[in-house]
Amino acid sequence: MEEHNHGHDAHTQVGDSHEMTSYEKRAGAILSLLTEKGVVASDEIWRAIDDMDSRTPALGAKVVARAWVDPEFKAQLLTDTKAALTELDVDIGSLNTVVALENTDKVHNVVVCTLCSCYPRTILGVPPDWYKSLSYRSRVVVDPRGVLREFGLELDPDVEVRVYDSTADIRYLVIPSRPAGTEAATEDELAGLVSRDSMIGVAMASAPGK
Repeated sequence: MEEHNHGHDAHTQVGDSHEMTSYEKRAGAILSLLTEKGVVASDEIWRAIDDMDSRTPALGAKVVARAWVDPEFKAQLLTDTKAALTELDVDIGSLNTVVALENTDKVHNVVVCTLCSCYPRTILGVPPDWYKSLSYRSRVVVDPRGVLREFGLELDPDVEVRVYDSTADIRYLVIPSRPAGTEAATEDELAGLVSRDSMIGVAMASAPGK
């Protein structure tokens, strides 16, 4: 498993209820103070929230599809992900670092955030509830194959499974393997085969016609 220094103090801890955490309360108080002092207008805050809410996995799927059809873009995506996303006019917002991981016949990557719910929202949208659950966050680290099996993904024994821990500073995007039989597919058609779960690493990209 990749080891990273989390720095999760700036993030909301995942709880088992909908009660506001101390971090959420603090964030609300800070926002109120900023608007009262005229540092930022409330409509600017709501525009930012609306923009974030509008993000969906379709943006990440567009990135994956381009990587499948453009070897030069994929090479750049794997070596300098942020620069490649910028070239594709993908706004990653305040993310400091985002790293693309390529799944192959020999290596399968899966992403988790063990301490909270760090996630590349700017390119994948809102994280699924299971990603934030204590069960997934704790179990995928110690038994990744077992967890993947519960998602319906059975990997061959000779495939190496690598678990990457997202942090406040580093987020990950999994580039799933391109499905067979898609040689004649258009880029838009390929994007339609890419799911949110495949870009987290708990699923494969869909086969044509599935």
